[in-house]
Amino acid sequence: MTAKPRSRLVIVNRADPVICGHSVEGRNLAEAALERGFDEVRIVTWPIDRLEATGLPLKPLDRMLPYSEGIIVERPEPVGDYKVPDGRWLAGITGRLVELFTDGVPTVCLSLYLSPHTVAVTDAVRAAWSTGLPVNVTTIAEAVGSDVTNVVRSCVEEGRFGAAAHILSSYLAQDHCVAVSEYTRDLIVAAASEIDAFHGTRFADQCRERIRISYPAIDTSQYLDLDPALVDGVLAARGLERDGYVFFLSRLTRAKGVDDLIAAFERTPANARLKLVIAGRGPDAAWFRRLAAASPVADRIVFLDDVDDAEKPFLMAGCAAYVLPSKPRPEFVETFGIALAEQMLAGGGAVITTETGGIGEAVGDHAFIVPVDDPDAIAAAIDQALALPVEERVARAERARAYALQFDRMAVFDRLFDAAGVLPARQPA
Repeated sequence: MTAKPRSRLVIVNRADPVICGHSVEGRNLAEAALERGFDEVRIVTWPIDRLEATGLPLKPLDRMLPYSEGIIVERPEPVGDYKVPDGRWLAGITGRLVELFTDGVPTVCLSLYLSPHTVAVTDAVRAAWSTGLPVNVTTIAEAVGSDVTNVVRSCVEEGRFGAAAHILSSYLAQDHCVAVSEYTRDLIVAAASEIDAFHGTRFADQCRERIRISYPAIDTSQYLDLDPALVDGVLAARGLERDGYVFFLSRLTRAKGVDDLIAAFERTPANARLKLVIAGRGPDAAWFRRLAAASPVADRIVFLDDVDDAEKPFLMAGCAAYVLPSKPRPEFVETFGIALAEQMLAGGGAVITTETGGIGEAVGDHAFIVPVDDPDAIAAAIDQALALPVEERVARAERARAYALQFDRMAVFDRLFDAAGVLPARQPA
């Protein structure tokens, strides 16, 4: 008979294979939890066929990195039939959470994305208590940004008070509320203030008082001390050479500014000797490919849609410059920029980006900052980065890495769980 765990962490999010920094963050927090003494870690997420049906960009399924033993990924089946259209899958997740909250195991439940995951946790806790069974659960909700820009903000702008109140009240119902950046917290408070002004509610004061910052968790060990021979081997397999390409890696959406990067690459004389490598998948991939095909330097632009988590650090380490010219759009604003911190950890070329959203918190003073929608400025920054003397380039990279180490998954986990007072007691060896 299997012994009942003494402590459990449940993470509710859109997990792998979704291409999203916060799906990787969920993985990193799960791995950190094992190292910090949780007996059992469960990631409760969506069935893969459902993720595929949404159109979300996904990683190659056959090359996802395995989780450590002790991490259990659950993808609950939907509840009900076709007469319950979209709620079927959410009901499956909520129902499974109720089961986990009522089986007697002391549990911490962390939700990433307010809608729908924190809403599901709120409903599950309420249902668990209503059963009359013993419940020992502590909840932490992390607002990652897009749940605010894409859901809460749209509710405010469209005057949908009820939907906004549902999300904010579910968030504030958690034992601990965190946001992935100061920018995200300010965004939540601003949206709550607008709701309060129109409806006489008091969400904003509660948000100001209760929301702490917890930056995204990164497995820094993936990016540090990379074997130069391995870097060269990975690049050679892609037909690339060290310092022979300008690099972009992120979701392929218009908010990421890939169109501006293509235009900038056309304008830098470096395009005669460098390639532009655009890695990722996303809803605007076909549009970007058409732009690149029509470019006068089309033969120097390479798209990679099959880069996995294992290959990513090597491609970052080998680039001449990494460019993420993100720009605010109604559907998305960069609320942190995990890939930027990953690039700084990997070394390689300098980071070139904008001050959109929370990017400044991700890069500090360690990036070339350009205005949004400005290909000329991007081209000039590429030229400036490439012209750095070797000594200065190395020194900049070392300072950038030192800054990004604050996002190491163990450090982030300890700050988050220490503040919540929910680290399990260490068991004797």
